[in-house]
Amino acid sequence: MADSGTHDTSRNGGGRPALHGGGGWHRLGNALKTTVLLAGLTALVLVIGQRLGGAQGLMFAGFFAVVMNFGSYWFSDKIALAIHGAQPLPYEQAPWLHQMVERISARAGMPKPKVYILPTAAPNAFATGRSPKHAAVAVTSGLMQILDQRELEGVLAHEIGHVRNRDTLIGTVAATLAGIISYAAQMLFWFGGSMLSRSDDDEGGLGNAMANLGLLLVAPIAATLLQLAVSRSREYGADATGAELTGDPDALADALLKLERGAELMPYDRAPATSHLFIVNPLHKGGVMSLFSTHPPIPERVRRLREMRARTGGSRSRGGWEYAY
Repeated sequence: MADSGTHDTSRNGGGRPALHGGGGWHRLGNALKTTVLLAGLTALVLVIGQRLGGAQGLMFAGFFAVVMNFGSYWFSDKIALAIHGAQPLPYEQAPWLHQMVERISARAGMPKPKVYILPTAAPNAFATGRSPKHAAVAVTSGLMQILDQRELEGVLAHEIGHVRNRDTLIGTVAATLAGIISYAAQMLFWFGGSMLSRSDDDEGGLGNAMANLGLLLVAPIAATLLQLAVSRSREYGADATGAELTGDPDALADALLKLERGAELMPYDRAPATSHLFIVNPLHKGGVMSLFSTHPPIPERVRRLREMRARTGGSRSRGGWEYAY
């Protein structure tokens, strides 16, 4: 398979394109966002514990929060892959795909991520891992069926862009914590009736019970809003980085249009709390609900990529793309 693009490397003195995203300030910003996210979700867990169990509940919630934060940092990538039933893709089964990932990773100046496949016809992809040294890229079987190799390379470059920009840590942490909070709220709602309905002798009586019930209903919504606060801007950055890695913004734009149509025809709702990890929203909801989507609108992403190609002077050629920086 021919290389998808050629790059002017005279400005960076090496064999890689001079990427504009993923610099020190971007990484520092993501580290700050991760800290704020962890603090916000931890506070939410502590409030739930205190409201439902008093001092003992607060202590239990504190212990749970420590375990939860430790686990989400060190194991969130494995959890995200396991939730979706992702399996390692053997090299001999798709050597061309592994070579594509390796080539893009080399351009990004990072180790080759592990490659996984999700057994679903819904076309999509995501990246996970706390750092470039502990990263994985997962594609669905449906993605490989509807995209040509040029478009697939654009999608893989987008996901490797997430890894290079250090977006994957905050994405997997957000998915894990939001999922745990939502699950815990559901369990408490169904099996924690005794905690919700404190006896009338307790101070507050019915008022406390209603406040506790309201907290359990609001907690998953609050966790989702925290996800939204840090998710949307990541996609624009990964689009730009991915386009720079391939030198072909139109390839990713074309792929996004196909994937949006695929999400409309085959929504994928196996784990809604992880929807923001994917390159396009697998839950595809139009209308008013799109305002609460973890992803920016596909038309806007495509517009920015088309403008990027026009602005940088990218042009098709028989041997690939010539990309001016």
